[in-house]
Amino acid sequence: MLANIIHLIFVSYTVMLFIRVVGSWFPNYQHHPFMRFVYHYTEPYLAFFRKIIPPLGGVLDLSPILGFLLLGILERIILLIVT
Repeated sequence: MLANIIHLIFVSYTVMLFIRVVGSWFPNYQHHPFMRFVYHYTEPYLAFFRKIIPPLGGVLDLSPILGFLLLGILERIILLIVT
């Protein structure tokens, strides 16, 4: 049961990151309340990775890739500990 809840939390945050990435391609929707919600909860996490690898050429942001990778690794580690 606890493993399912943990998995759901990680999947939810991964979906939020995905929405953030896709939403960045549509600047007209960036001020929509839902996108502001997503931005609010994903920006601190992605900002951490931007400190490590700043956007290339000022436009190519690799922080979501690192974010997705770390989320997957953390989920596996936590599920190994819990189960």
